[in-house]
Amino acid sequence: MPRSEPQPARKPRWPRRAVPKPQQSANRPDPLAKDDEARYPDLGVPPMTSDHWQALMDGAGTLQTRYADRDDVFVGANLTLYYLDGSEERAIQPDVFVSFGSPKRPRRVWLAWEEGKLPDFVLEVASKSTHPRDEGEKRAIYERMGIAEYWQFDPTGEYLNPALQGLRLNANGTYEPLPLTTIPSGMLYGVSSVLDLHVCRDGSRLRLFDPAAGEFLPTNLEKDDLLARERHAAVEKDRALEAAVAEIKELKRRLGE
Repeated sequence: MPRSEPQPARKPRWPRRAVPKPQQSANRPDPLAKDDEARYPDLGVPPMTSDHWQALMDGAGTLQTRYADRDDVFVGANLTLYYLDGSEERAIQPDVFVSFGSPKRPRRVWLAWEEGKLPDFVLEVASKSTHPRDEGEKRAIYERMGIAEYWQFDPTGEYLNPALQGLRLNANGTYEPLPLTTIPSGMLYGVSSVLDLHVCRDGSRLRLFDPAAGEFLPTNLEKDDLLARERHAAVEKDRALEAAVAEIKELKRRLGE
């Protein structure tokens, strides 16, 4: 599968609704000032269920590991994204997003006009309180922003049918559904050409499969379990070596008597 190139920022087509203009005052920074992160605050992390949190970790944590050795890929989770210079109201918080061609550095918020681009991939995890906005307002905003792929995942299966859905921008700049496949085990998946991965719903879990390697990307829990196994194996190896050395020493002592 060919690797997708980073998507350049397109000029967004914003919804036609009145937005109050920021009023200037002696205490209000100029819209062109560079102290933007003070002016555009982090909106904080909304409350979430354990299912929502697990899916968020499975998505963001796995992708962060996937691109750990690349300094030009940024993976964000619940990061406040301001997408219109001069308007504090134009903000959105994707559950998970990936931006190629963006330096990997700490960020308190994402300012699209300073970053020079918008994300290439967005994932929203459905919940009772968020799924209506995910399917309506957020979808419209991501489409106008030019986000190449927009995915939704429902860990409970209560809010989306099917519980995994993917959208990709077509040549006209509008979203069209990505085809999904159900395999005999019941796992549902779709192909992300932006990530070169399969996005999967395996039971209630979100999994990412690398078709080039023929394996699932390990989740944080699986990585921790693998590290624990490796540490245990290393300890057992050291103990066996120590026991062998002690046995040789004892044998030499007896032969020398």
